Amino acid sequence: MQSVDAVRQIPFFRYPHVFGQHRDEYVDAMMRVLEPGAFILQEDVALFERELSAYLGCRHAIGVANATDALTIVLRALGVGPGDEVIVPAHTFVASAAAIHWAGATPVVCDIGADHLMDPTDAERLISSRTKALMPVQLNGRTSDMDRVGDVARRHGLQVVEDSSQALGSRFKGRCAGTWGRAGVFSFYPAKLIGAFGDAGAIVTDDDALAAEMRLLRDHGRSGHGGEVQRWGMNSRLDTVHAAVLRVKLRHYGEEIVHRRAIAEVYQQVLRHQPGVQLPPVPGPANPHFDVFQNFEIQSDRRDALKAWLESWGVRTIMQWAGKGLHQFPALGLRAHVPRSDRFFQRCLLLPMNSSVTLDEAAWVARLVSEFHDLPGGA
Repeated sequence: MQSVDAVRQIPFFRYPHVFGQHRDEYVDAMMRVLEPGAFILQEDVALFERELSAYLGCRHAIGVANATDALTIVLRALGVGPGDEVIVPAHTFVASAAAIHWAGATPVVCDIGADHLMDPTDAERLISSRTKALMPVQLNGRTSDMDRVGDVARRHGLQVVEDSSQALGSRFKGRCAGTWGRAGVFSFYPAKLIGAFGDAGAIVTDDDALAAEMRLLRDHGRSGHGGEVQRWGMNSRLDTVHAAVLRVKLRHYGEEIVHRRAIAEVYQQVLRHQPGVQLPPVPGPANPHFDVFQNFEIQSDRRDALKAWLESWGVRTIMQWAGKGLHQFPALGLRAHVPRSDRFFQRCLLLPMNSSVTLDEAAWVARLVSEFHDLPGGA
């Protein structure tokens, strides 16, 4: 086995890059907040909300502390609570189901389709008299087929709440993830497409009344006029310093998407005909999806051996969420019959994909993946 010291090191994510990429702009933005002590719900929060809503083409954006809170706030504002059910795909982070739980409702886990996102047909199979909402999760920078999801919701009178934490700027038929349902949410965790310097998130909606209710819920149920407490709320405000940083990030976001799609194209060029490897969709114009590649998630017939092989060459990969779906954490008690998801989680692996990865590094990683699968019996 090759000595790790003898080869280049490609970490899965270079966290120092989050600050170093636009260092001077970040410092200027933070000082604008820190020097006058403008810490909570100050001007940069309102400005970021306006800029984010303009980018997405929606009426309202509401900055909150994180995307898990964002989902909980949306569900509570929609009146989802005890006795209700919300259908969510197995292929997602526990936060999606946790928000349903903390809203007082029950998560019901459905299978994934060929796109690894919510299978609307399986979701429809699970609808009961208690079902109140569908929660499609727009993962890895890809938007679900929202025509099909919306059709199911309309037939059964259900709300659609989008967990778009990994899909800022992703589009389906030209319309952005997060803007298809009653509301959508985004995460600005440091490793996300636009990462803050800590936890942060946002809710978006076109519904004026719903937006007003969610603004109350994020700030202890208080109105912005005199601080009158109008209902039980949460403490989930987007910190102003994070908002200032996110405004810088949003200005450069077009460059981020171009680079991620270029890395995806490198991976595709080297691996698209490689036996034993299944790739995410091609980043081309020939379909209604515009992917922004939060992650590049492949499937391999020999996933565990491939992961070890790449590690021996200094390439770090991860199995998203420890390689488990929502239904595979016994402590949560979320039982489900989801055979496609079960198969997926036996084979999935994330390759390095972010703005700190160079195209040369991506080509090197892809060659290693190809060489591994060309070896008789693997490495």
